[in-house]
Amino acid sequence: MLFRKIRIRLLLNNLLVFTLVFSGAAIAVRLVFVQSLQRQLGAKLIALGQGISSEAELGSDGFLEIEDEDKDLIQTVLDEQQSFEWFDLQGNSVERMGEFFPQKVLDTEELSRLEHSEEYGIYYVTLSVLDEDTRSEIGYLRVSELKNRFNRTMLQLDVGLVVGAIAALILSSIGILWLNQQTMKHIEASFQRLKQFTADASHELRNPLMAISSNAEVSLKYTENMREEDRSAMLAILSASEQMRHLTEDLLLLARTDKVSPVQASPLNLSELLKKLVLLYRVQAEEKDIKLISEIYPELRVAGDLPNLTRAFTNLIQNAICYTSAGGEISIKARRLNNKIEVTVSDTGRGIEQENLENIFERFWQADQTRRYSDGGAGLGLSITRAIVQSHRGRIDVISTLGCGSCFVVQLPAEPMANK
Repeated sequence: MLFRKIRIRLLLNNLLVFTLVFSGAAIAVRLVFVQSLQRQLGAKLIALGQGISSEAELGSDGFLEIEDEDKDLIQTVLDEQQSFEWFDLQGNSVERMGEFFPQKVLDTEELSRLEHSEEYGIYYVTLSVLDEDTRSEIGYLRVSELKNRFNRTMLQLDVGLVVGAIAALILSSIGILWLNQQTMKHIEASFQRLKQFTADASHELRNPLMAISSNAEVSLKYTENMREEDRSAMLAILSASEQMRHLTEDLLLLARTDKVSPVQASPLNLSELLKKLVLLYRVQAEEKDIKLISEIYPELRVAGDLPNLTRAFTNLIQNAICYTSAGGEISIKARRLNNKIEVTVSDTGRGIEQENLENIFERFWQADQTRRYSDGGAGLGLSITRAIVQSHRGRIDVISTLGCGSCFVVQLPAEPMANK
């Protein structure tokens, strides 16, 4: 589960970086291509306009005109996507050829510059018309072309970029998965060896620790001739050995729970389990002047391992008692939500900082580092609880506000309700 999340996170992060890089490159390519295509279109319209501008001349009345035979010649080079429009020096339209024209007043400052009309979907270029003899300006010619070709070319480019992006993402995903697998394979092997070592060491340490505890307990039974200093030393040895014994049992439980194989589950009544725990810890809560209340629906049945689930909810209740001050309140609620059993353990204790919420389920992590080992705990309780819940195909979440308390929410798959 842990390494699967890491692989997914690495894949998503790598794909995000690759997508950003590819998107930036695609945008840059598109911008360069658009500018190049517009320059080519402008050069083509200018060359076309210069080729036919010489066919216009001043008539006897001093106005710009085009002979009929010249019109026939121009018609042969006129494309269905193009149009020509001649203007006199005052900007008045004197001749048109084609089916579409920019509905825009002639602007002589736009000469030889590619312009476009978004409203009509037209690119156009305005050129000066010169007299062949005097080379003086006698009028203007506006050459226009629909954006259809330009848009089709851009559509082909966009489709190519999208298809290329999809293919690149698919190929890069396969490559990233392979690289992640090669990288994580050695890490997983090392982690498995470390877990096996933890389990083996914890198992082997239990016997000598039990021997130390037994000898210390025997020594404390016969204290007639024992000095007070020796008795204090024995008590310290017994306390330390008990802490070490609990620590090794926790580590052994974590090493076993981390295995992928499912727990040996059997049907059990979670309502009865929680009620017994409430009765068991109510006395301890009252000794600290803490009010322990419960609201547990009857016949909440799950498939699970009784000792492990008992350990998980015991850890949550003990944590609530430990971190709730005198006069506080602890609430334990359990109910059925569709196909889930939801159990909440909330308290009015000190709460947890928001930046630490992601760390509370980490091994050996404690919110109050000054309490480490002072209460016999080593910061493994919540890690064990999460491991047990996940091994039962459930989940655990926490909601906490500093100074107001915490609420742990456990959800477990419910057993199907029996038909009555």
